[in-house]
Amino acid sequence: MTNKSLLTTLLFAVVMSLVAPAAPAQLPDFTTIVERNAPAVVNITARKTRADANDPSQMSPEEIPELFRRFFGPMPGMPGMPRGPRPERISGGSGFVISADGYVLTNHHVIDGADEVTVRLRDRRELVARVVGSDRDTDIALLKVEATGLPTVALGDSDRLKPGQWVLAIGSPFGLEETVTAGIVSSVGRTLGNDQRYVPFIQTDVAINRGNSGGPLFNLAGEVVGINSQIFSTSGGSIGLSFSIPINTAKSVSDQLRTKGRVSRGVIGVQIQNIDRDRAEALGLPRPAGALVAEIQPGSAAEKAGVRVGDVITSFNGREIGDSSELPPMVGATAPGTRATLGVFRDGRTLNVPVTVAELGGPTAPAAGSSATAGGGTAGGTGTALGLTVRALTAEQRQQLGVDAGVLVDRVTGQAAGRAGIQPGDVILRVGNQTVRTVAEFERAAGAARAGQAIMLLVRRGDANVFVAIRPEAGR
Repeated sequence: MTNKSLLTTLLFAVVMSLVAPAAPAQLPDFTTIVERNAPAVVNITARKTRADANDPSQMSPEEIPELFRRFFGPMPGMPGMPRGPRPERISGGSGFVISADGYVLTNHHVIDGADEVTVRLRDRRELVARVVGSDRDTDIALLKVEATGLPTVALGDSDRLKPGQWVLAIGSPFGLEETVTAGIVSSVGRTLGNDQRYVPFIQTDVAINRGNSGGPLFNLAGEVVGINSQIFSTSGGSIGLSFSIPINTAKSVSDQLRTKGRVSRGVIGVQIQNIDRDRAEALGLPRPAGALVAEIQPGSAAEKAGVRVGDVITSFNGREIGDSSELPPMVGATAPGTRATLGVFRDGRTLNVPVTVAELGGPTAPAAGSSATAGGGTAGGTGTALGLTVRALTAEQRQQLGVDAGVLVDRVTGQAAGRAGIQPGDVILRVGNQTVRTVAEFERAAGAARAGQAIMLLVRRGDANVFVAIRPEAGR
């Protein structure tokens, strides 16, 4: 072959390599992960014997109404009469062994209220489990079975999870043991409502169904990174919206349950809201991020630290807060007594506010006894720029609400107020930075608002405070 022919051949090979389609990416092979970890995944059965309050066979003699005894004579449950069997409720789920001496993690809702919990191992052994502890707020339960040498899983670091990474679940959907499903991480740090505000959920598109609850979610290294907890579904089955508890959260909870049987959770005592574009503009924030403080519990850690209503908490111990839902898990995971630093945006500048985290002792009590209703007030007035008709609160209404300021919204007369969600019966406590105690003060503050520029109202609605951003209308 001549040099010219060789050169032509080489050029042709280079060109073909550039235009040829790339080889398809190799999909992950999960078989090794499953073979190594499936023996440590267990099936859980929870049995609860429940009494039916309307079933005479379950009533004691003194509980049976006199009328029934008079007309129907001796009944089940009365002296000398046999009691009927109590109905039994059986629920199932999954779990996984975290120590060779028999500690098992699962969901709180799998074993909640059970009289007997049974763990079935891969070798078909069925062992009665003791509930070491259970935490409703994070939906985590720690069980103990009397056994040794059990196969275990390795626990990973859920903080390193990123959307797009492969994950797989092993569990017992509908009782079908060792079912394996796979998908990707859809999102991290999801919040699913106030009842679960301490869990930054992992969202995946892994097929999770009834019976998967409490089972492990693995990464490609074969480490558990989550506990499968719940799904969103319109049909009752998987539609690709599955949520798992991060294993880092579970490790903290299970360690506390194992050592002291309960969970200590941090709290600073603030009621917060998310920041949207209008609120950010009204507050002078450079971007809509952080947690807006709408209310502060009297005597709380936040009050002692000098946090104010209207502050925006932008960071906790150096960790930035993008969405307000990110703050409760951060604080809740902090040991009570810890001295932390809040980044607080106030009056156009950011401050570092030291706070000593307190211990959550129970659900937050409502700040007021009842909501105000429209009417019953004294002289009223109209905040024309805001599109509201208000009236003064009576002394009785102030006492009911537990406030010493505010005016009552009588009517919503403007589109801006309606779009902002202002409702008759709301109590406006503050317009911008101005506390309003009378109708005249409200009128002055409303009159100073600029058309088209967002302004913040602090509103008492029901038993809570809420900030509402409103854009005053021109020409009203």
